[in-house]
Amino acid sequence: MTELWAHTLTWTEVDPSRHPFELDEDAAKTLTGLVAPLLPSAEAAEEHRGRSLAAVTKFLVDRYGRWTCGWNWSIGEGDTDGGIVGVWCCTSHSVTTAEETAPLAVAGLLEWRDWLEDLAERFAALAPPSPSTGATADPWHWERACTRLVTVVADRTQAESGWYGHCEQVLGWFLAYNGVEEGQASEIVKGAIGGRFGSWIAPDATVVDVVSSQFARAMGETG
Repeated sequence: MTELWAHTLTWTEVDPSRHPFELDEDAAKTLTGLVAPLLPSAEAAEEHRGRSLAAVTKFLVDRYGRWTCGWNWSIGEGDTDGGIVGVWCCTSHSVTTAEETAPLAVAGLLEWRDWLEDLAERFAALAPPSPSTGATADPWHWERACTRLVTVVADRTQAESGWYGHCEQVLGWFLAYNGVEEGQASEIVKGAIGGRFGSWIAPDATVVDVVSSQFARAMGETG
């Protein structure tokens, strides 16, 4: 089921420029109608909580691409721990009747897409002046980017359960946006964070400064 798991998404898979998507009001109504028959009953959803929404996710992936896996990546201890989607809580609370649940699923998809588009804009604004120079860029650019991205992810996830997983992912996406290979990006991010983040608490300024400094230093060492 990893192909339907938002935690494993790469920047190539979620980059809005690679995966155009528009959903006007009429298209949203059509999508809602297509999603409704795929939804479990509330009783079935509770009994098979881990997989009851897989049919919805697979449908969205087949229709629009793997980026859609995050449609129900809700804040805190939801279906997938530590996300940013606020309109969807979790299977046990959000799944009621198909008529009520299907619009929530579509709203979750749109909220997730808005987040990805927001990140793409932030990446463009925070990237070094010449992305092709990679690690040779002024360390200040990498430090500033790390600080701002950690801050915005902590805010959007409300720094609840497992928020740091998506924070690591976003930092890795930013490096991928700037041409860093995925495996190397993962090492840089994990080394910079170094276990300093935890559930249910937003990092204070001192911790963020340390992480951002390590992030910039690691980028300098890759040159």
